[in-house]
Amino acid sequence: MAATPPADTTRLTVHFVKSLVEVLATMAATTVTVGKPIRKTDLSATYDVSGIIGFSGDFVGSMVLSFQEKTALAIVAAFAGQECAVNSPEFSDAIGELANMVAGSAKTAFGGTNISIPTVVVGAGHTVSRMQDIPCILIPCTVPGGEFAVEVNVKSVRSAAAPAMGNKEVVFTNQTEIVPAV
Repeated sequence: MAATPPADTTRLTVHFVKSLVEVLATMAATTVTVGKPIRKTDLSATYDVSGIIGFSGDFVGSMVLSFQEKTALAIVAAFAGQECAVNSPEFSDAIGELANMVAGSAKTAFGGTNISIPTVVVGAGHTVSRMQDIPCILIPCTVPGGEFAVEVNVKSVRSAAAPAMGNKEVVFTNQTEIVPAV
């Protein structure tokens, strides 16, 4: 059984959950059901298609959107307005752009943080390396087209004098958590 994530890391995941729900509702006209976050210990991708974004600046690390192939196909079709083959450039572009939108929206709450150009990896059993001194939090999600996950591996390197992010509320499946300010 996976351990409960540390409070500080959970605090950061709030922004990714909010961003993810908003981006998929707006750009793919789909509703996301968000499960309870857990600590991820292995390096293998959760599913077969991954959009990866790196963070630098006041916050460092990475975010991975990892989809079942059938889920990725459904979300990309809704996002692009047409079906795209998994091996097409349009498919990878759409997955990368969705990852970019989720990470870009989440980072607005962090301040002083930059994001990388998206990297997309397609194929069963791929590995995503990440910073080992930061817990990776896996947020399981479902949409009408299937399952996917958000993997958040981000930490603050901002000085103690930096402003706090404030109180936020996030709703996970059957659970509401008030996340305190830093």
